[in-house]
Amino acid sequence: MAMREQPCPYRIIDDFGGAFSMGCFAGCIFYFLKGMSFAPKKERFFGGIQLLKRRAPILGGSFALWGGLFSITDCTLMHLRNQQDFINPIVAGAFTGGFLAIRAGTRIAMRNAIFGGIILGFIQLAEIGMLKMQMREEMRRMQQQQQQQMAEMQEMMEMQTNRANKKQQPKVEKY
Repeated sequence: MAMREQPCPYRIIDDFGGAFSMGCFAGCIFYFLKGMSFAPKKERFFGGIQLLKRRAPILGGSFALWGGLFSITDCTLMHLRNQQDFINPIVAGAFTGGFLAIRAGTRIAMRNAIFGGIILGFIQLAEIGMLKMQMREEMRRMQQQQQQQMAEMQEMMEMQTNRANKKQQPKVEKY
């Protein structure tokens, strides 16, 4: 459903980088605040910076792994199925969730796969809902523009008929 600007090979690389930067940004905020809360009173800022430097890149790498694996799976499904619809991201989310948890065992991997599929299903439903709302709004705007253009055309036609009627009437001069 989503319109992607880039073809798949470039989108995978772009998603790796985007997910890494998003994870690093979230990690900076989270670990800075966590480091500040656990540091002694006089060293709160330094403690926040220290934990941020140590842990934020790790979270960024985890985000990049998830985002990259999701993109690879989504692009593979798009290539195999020759279509891009709401099923590809759901299956890609389920596969990614299961694959990343496979080291913990098949039971946990299956649970994470189901959870990943459900989460991506909700995201796809929200995306479809937003798309429908946008299309309704666009149709409403188009109808308003059409009505406005029709009103303008009618005014122009009335003006032309009024001009034509004035030209056809003979001038009567009063004496």
